[in-house]
Amino acid sequence: MPSLNIKQTTPTSNIVGDTMASSTLTGKLEADVDIKASPEQFHELFAHKPHHVHHTCYDKIQGCDLHEGEWGKVGSIVHWSYVHDGKAKKAKEVVEAVDPDKNLITFRVIEGDLMEEYKSFAATILVSPKSEDSGSIVHWTLEYEKLHDGIAHPETLLQLVQDISKDIDAHLIQAN
Repeated sequence: MPSLNIKQTTPTSNIVGDTMASSTLTGKLEADVDIKASPEQFHELFAHKPHHVHHTCYDKIQGCDLHEGEWGKVGSIVHWSYVHDGKAKKAKEVVEAVDPDKNLITFRVIEGDLMEEYKSFAATILVSPKSEDSGSIVHWTLEYEKLHDGIAHPETLLQLVQDISKDIDAHLIQAN
């Protein structure tokens, strides 16, 4: 079973001019998921074939459609249909960064259910090879700004992406 390492660095600090101000509205959650697949396999699925992710975990991801641009290209817009906390949700995201050498991709949410609670929301996936043996570490970073203090930090969403990572890994390993 993949191991998990969760790091919560909430709230984050914002640097304004020469002063540093801390806000309970901004946050960053990070988690590592230990997988058996290679970094390239995992990155390829999210960067160039995210429309195949639902085949690995249909109970969590119902679909991913390309609305603009090309799969795996910065500026492209994708639309995700997913289940979070037992409810069907939607997210329209712009691909903000792609680095195939580092197996990194960043999605920034621009429309959808998350925008009802967050002013901004970005997810970065960085997949690195394990140093001691085969397999990889999937490092998820969720950076966000809540609309107000009554909004919870997205710990359940962090758990969802970890679960999705494990499902993808099982699918990739089975395919080999």
